[in-house]
Amino acid sequence: MIRPNSIVWFERLYLGSLVVGAINLVVTFDSAIADLQTNEAVAEMGWGAGAVLISFAISLAVSLLIWYFITRKGSVIAKWFMVAFTIIGLLGLGSVFSTLGGLPMVLHVAITALEVAAAAMLFRSDARPWFGSTPADPGTGD
Repeated sequence: MIRPNSIVWFERLYLGSLVVGAINLVVTFDSAIADLQTNEAVAEMGWGAGAVLISFAISLAVSLLIWYFITRKGSVIAKWFMVAFTIIGLLGLGSVFSTLGGLPMVLHVAITALEVAAAAMLFRSDARPWFGSTPADPGTGD
């Protein structure tokens, strides 16, 4: 089956959010390590750059698995995991505004906006058959 236009756009937007996330890691790397080291329990365990990189790698791996199962396999389960993670990101946006400023805040907002736009693509009528749903009535439009 040829991937519908909405799935192609989902892929572009979702992978774009991962690229912006990688840029965000580079921009905030030093402050993330400093934040870890201000927590006494974490500092005693010796966590630092490695913990930040491992955390990012795990997050990226999960995101890429979700991307793969949505864009290549049409997995409804992966679709709902992506939606759930996007909602969690939206709920955390308030703390982003209160704790971050400047470029890190802009990058967080961009990531969230890309994820919301990507999630919306999964619910367009041309994406329904991709996930095994019955196609929408062609006369309803999108």
